[in-house]
Amino acid sequence: MRYVAAYLLAALGGNASPSASDIKKILDSVGIEADDAYLNKVIKELSGKDIEEVIAEGQSKLASVPTGGVAAAGGGGGAAADKGEVAAEKEEAKVEEEEESDDDMGFGLFD
Repeated sequence: MRYVAAYLLAALGGNASPSASDIKKILDSVGIEADDAYLNKVIKELSGKDIEEVIAEGQSKLASVPTGGVAAAGGGGGAAADKGEVAAEKEEAKVEEEEESDDDMGFGLFD
């Protein structure tokens, strides 16, 4: 993922076709040593493609991924039980969200 992120940063910075050295420079700036095998694969897969089209295609694929929501059928509890479960999940998520102290949770973009 870090290689794709660095490639996108270079592309968003105006470099329509980032090279391996461009990506290495970005990764080096945050203290990451690039692995040439991964780097070359990312460049091979993305070279010559419009980044905005690749992102749009990826978003459409993500839209079809199930997110683990409450099932509409089964369970025997009916809609009232489902609403109660959803409310409980929202309350739990709200409590967890309030407990977080770091916005980045100790992780950087390139970790």
